[in-house]
Amino acid sequence: MAGTVQRPSSPAIAQIVDRILDTGQLSRWEYLQLVTTMLSDYKVTEEERSYINRVLDERQMGRLQWIS
Repeated sequence: MAGTVQRPSSPAIAQIVDRILDTGQLSRWEYLQLVTTMLSDYKVTEEERSYINRVLDERQMGRLQWIS
């Protein structure tokens, strides 16, 4: 059975996104956390949605490197 991914808090999302964009590196765990948060739609603010979309856009354009 798959483990549960807990939704990060708003400051945690901002910190995760800032670190990802600063380093240009995205771990699969961070990706899973962000996508789960986005898809859960549980009290996701517009600011959080914007942060997450930024990372997903950067990944889609190939500007972020996968790390372990």
